[in-house]
Amino acid sequence: MPKNIAIIVTSADKMNNGKPTGLWLSEFAEPYLEFSKQGYRITVASPLGGQTPIDESSINADTPKEILDSVRYLENTVSIEEIKSEDFDAIFLPGGHGTMFDLPGNQKLQLLLREFYEAGKIVAAVCHGPAGLINATLSDGTPLVQGKRVTAFTDSEEKAATLDAYMPFLLESSLRQAGANFVAESDWSNHYEVDGNLITGQNPQSTESVAKAIINQLG
Repeated sequence: MPKNIAIIVTSADKMNNGKPTGLWLSEFAEPYLEFSKQGYRITVASPLGGQTPIDESSINADTPKEILDSVRYLENTVSIEEIKSEDFDAIFLPGGHGTMFDLPGNQKLQLLLREFYEAGKIVAAVCHGPAGLINATLSDGTPLVQGKRVTAFTDSEEKAATLDAYMPFLLESSLRQAGANFVAESDWSNHYEVDGNLITGQNPQSTESVAKAIINQLG
């Protein structure tokens, strides 16, 4: 039987002060392509459903055609409310600054993350995707990330990108506050962490490594 993966992308298209944002395209496209090669069934969902906003900063003249072509899979996402954990083997949260605004407070996402994690299914996220993990709790109320080795877009990277002033919080700091054993490498390093069935990546440069770690566990 083919494996089933739910990819949850942002619906948010604005940062604080109205600065445009959205999904970081490569963080969606690279795993999508890798999962497709494995024959996995992929469902793309978002908080609002419908078309996902793409961060224009994630596309330039050097963006490969196959990455650009992946936009078609983002034109009509299903609502996250339609996702049932029992139908999937893994859940993956790509980043983009939009995730900082609509994933942390999404109660359906928090429920899904708990159900996936407690069922021993893969919970994975990269760059700003781990924003979705901040408020996720286990059935006993403890934070999902508490005591876990986790990485994400670091406070140093956020400041280097000069976008910290537009954010509702700093991701690394918030994960630490939730009890995560946050592991950071130097800015823009290809770095990911695997702690049981929890897989996280630091930045866009880490995306393919996260995808391969997911595939390694799923088989």
